[in-house]
Amino acid sequence: MANPFKKRSREEIERINRLQRERFDRSFRLFEPPLPEGVPERLERIVAAGKIRKNDVVLDVGTGTGILVPEIRKYAPLRIYGCDLSANMLAQLKRNYPEVSTIQADVKDLDLADASVDVVFINACYPNIAAKEDAFANIARMMKKGGRMVIAHPLGRAFVETLRRSAPYPLDDFPDKAQAEDLFRPFGFEIRELVDEEKLYILRAEKIDGLTVSKTTAPAPKPFL
Repeated sequence: MANPFKKRSREEIERINRLQRERFDRSFRLFEPPLPEGVPERLERIVAAGKIRKNDVVLDVGTGTGILVPEIRKYAPLRIYGCDLSANMLAQLKRNYPEVSTIQADVKDLDLADASVDVVFINACYPNIAAKEDAFANIARMMKKGGRMVIAHPLGRAFVETLRRSAPYPLDDFPDKAQAEDLFRPFGFEIRELVDEEKLYILRAEKIDGLTVSKTTAPAPKPFL
């Protein structure tokens, strides 16, 4: 089956990213603790799904102010990369967790080395990725064979509809299992787990081959801090 991700022009992708960057630069303080009741426990489940091993390299896409970082640190990874569009989000993350390597960029433009990442988290961010085909091709390139990709939301799939009421940019739905298999198979991923509860969505995929995609997009983004 042909890759079914939505196609958007470069201009539309840039417009969506600009609107998101501006919005999250203004609202970054809203993402700091305290978290709503039940969310910390669901974040534990999300990070546990990544099956992080000691000395793994972890990439947190749409990291924000670092909501997953305290849980990720418990597994003693070698390095944590935090990627986000918002400079203010990353500045706050760096204040909270100075050891995290932060990069301000669209994930499609990240230039980490081929097959260098063990675990990728995309928490509460999947609907916002404007150029998904390029993003997941790049993630596949950066991931090791056997690496785990976790797409999640601690408030569940239906929460996207709530966000759409005020978002000035499009938000895509989370896939069900059959859709996810079609979406991610072309990038060398196999779906290993899907949790779809009222207030929790977790999709875990494993990189099952050594596929890498040549990096031909924009120049490598520089570390933010």
